[in-house]
Formats: sequence, structure tokens, C-alpha cells
Amino acid sequence: MASGIKDKVAILSMGCSRFGERWDIGQEELMREAYGEALTRAGIEASAIGAAWYSSHYDDIGAGKSGVPMAMALSLPDIGVTRVENFCAGGTEAFRGAVFAVASGSVDIALAMGVEKLKDTGFAGLPTASRGTLAPMYLPTHTNPGNFAQLARAYEAVHGIARQDLKRAMAHTSMKSHANAVANDKAHLRKPITIEQAVQAPLVADPLGLFDCCPVSDGAACALVTTPEIARALGQAEPVLVKAVQIVASNGWEAQQQGWNGAYVHTTRQAARAAYAEAGIADPRQISLTELHDCFSITELVTLEDLGLAQPGNAWRAMLDGRFDADGAQPCQIDGGLKCFGHPVGASGLRMLYEGWLQLTGQAGARQLGAPHSALTHNLGGAPAQNVCSVTILGL
Repeated sequence: MASGIKDKVAILSMGCSRFGERWDIGQEELMREAYGEALTRAGIEASAIGAAWYSSHYDDIGAGKSGVPMAMALSLPDIGVTRVENFCAGGTEAFRGAVFAVASGSVDIALAMGVEKLKDTGFAGLPTASRGTLAPMYLPTHTNPGNFAQLARAYEAVHGIARQDLKRAMAHTSMKSHANAVANDKAHLRKPITIEQAVQAPLVADPLGLFDCCPVSDGAACALVTTPEIARALGQAEPVLVKAVQIVASNGWEAQQQGWNGAYVHTTRQAARAAYAEAGIADPRQISLTELHDCFSITELVTLEDLGLAQPGNAWRAMLDGRFDADGAQPCQIDGGLKCFGHPVGASGLRMLYEGWLQLTGQAGARQLGAPHSALTHNLGGAPAQNVCSVTILGL
């Protein structure tokens, strides 16, 4: 029987560019910024890397859908570079490839890179992209704010939550992320906001207001992974270990059957269940911190329930009570999340892992959380009814 990858792979080091409107540089420079940090922290030569995975959703830098852009930008040794794409979970998909390569014994050290350059396109949000011949038959007029506004309306209706209560809980979610981002010099948005500002902001898609929506940005993040034995031999007494990596893609059940009420994300529940089993976690509340895919504030609230960190219909209360604040029982988005980092599609999954790795190694600076022992990251790509979801767990 499959034994999973728990404790078979360690994160040797990670790197992350500054996220934002990086008009002055291209996608290649963003990758080099993240890679340079990771290589320096690891204390190894590039020649030690045996394979690499590269995630980029939109921009192929004129070289097609291959690993060539990354190999050229980073002047990698003569190794295999695999390009992956899985909606907003692409960065985690790259990480999964690198982790599996090390766990299988194929290579000693592998690189995972995620990057996206969105601000040069001229779009206020994500650029329009074709999803295949049949996509218009399934979601002919969808928008991302509209899709997640429907999630909010369903969540409100199913659990009998008053509109003003949900608005304040969503506002607290965004306020928390903005407060956390003030201490993060790599975040895109670093100004605090108040709950009242968020509640009273112009509507984008009812009930989501301006401050309920994350921005897009330019950025890159990467990870170097190896075996625990090699990490220790390189001087890491207590390396950060990969406890679980799980990815689930929608198979049509949500959109085509009668069992889904629209108030939760089915794939998140499935990926979380598999990840907890792989990591050997009986109670999700044991996890020290979480980095969730807060593309919209309602997504964070619903995800907290789907991951078992709050009871169904009660995340909004726990949020207002401060449970997920930086000084709460289970901090969430301690680096500012998508809400304040922005969302360069191919990079976000690795950016979340970067924060988990920093916290577990005590390198998070002004936002360091004491002595955390575990971290969970969650990516959601697509719409609540049709998506790819990943859940990754790290620990000491």
C-alpha cells in the first residue's frame, strides 16, 4: 500500500521576490530574485540541483509551454525542467513534483519555482484566458468576484447568517491581513485598514466589497528540497519536513449533481482529509499557523470550516472573536495573505510555503510567532463549483 511522503523530504531553503507592481523588471528577473535568495540560504552550488519544476499560468516569455524559460533565466545546469500548470495551485503543483522526485530517490536536491508577471498586461484583474473548447458551455458569463459572491450568498443562506454579521466578519478578515502585512516588506499592500472602511467600501459583487477582493501582482517564489539526511549533513539540526502534499481536481460532481449546496468547497474538504491522514493529524487545531487562498474574504471564512479549523457556519464568529488574528489561538495569513501580497497565479502556492518555512525556522522577523511546530497551506484555483485545490502540511 502507498505510504505517502511524510518525513521523506525536507525543505533545504526557500526564496521569494518582493511582490507588487514590478514595472522595472521582467519575469526572468523575478525568478532570479527568488532563486538567488534560496541558493544563498541553502549554501550550495547550482550544480547540486538534479531536477526542477516551473509553474507559470499566463506568460511563457516567448519560449512556449516548456521548462526552457526557467532554465535560461537561471542558467541552470543541464537538468530536466518540467513546466506545470494547475490554475492557482500551480505553485504547489511545482512543489509536489520536486518533492516526489526527492522522495522517489531520483535526485538528491530539486527546485520548485512559481512566477507570474501580471501587471504589464493592462488588466485590472486577471487577463482573459481560454480554458478549452467546451468551457463557454459550462461557465459562459462567469467572473471571479461573481463566482465567490455566490459562495457568500449560499453560505449566508444555508447557515442563516445575518448580512451585517457576515459583512463585519469579512471585514475583520481583510483588516487582519492588512495589519499583518505592515510588518512584511515583500508584500504588495502594506497599509492598515479599519473594519468600517471594509464594510463601507464600494461593492464589487454583492456582498463582496473592494476590500474583500485580493489584487493581482508580479512575483516569484521557490523552494529547494532534499532528503532530511542531506539537510542535516548541510548543517540543519532540525530541518522543516514535508508532512503531506495533496491535490484534488473537481470531477463535475459540484456542478452536475444535487448534493452540493454551494456553501462550501468540496475539493478542499477532500484534499484536507487526505492531507491530515498522510500527516497523521487527528485534530486540525493542532496546526500552529495557516496560509489560505484568500482570493476573497469569504473564501478564507469558508476554507477555515472546510479544513476543520472552525465548525460549519461558525467561522465568522471565530473570526470576529480574534481566533485567527496574529495573537490568536491559530494565526492565519500572518504574512498578509493573497489579500496583501497580491496573487501572481503561478507563484502564490510557493509564497505561502515560504512563510510557513520562515516561521518554522524562526526567520520571520517582526512577525515571528514564538515557536510554531507546524504550518498548513491551501490553494484554490478556479471557481467554487469547478476548481483545483491543494493542501500542504509542513512540520518539524
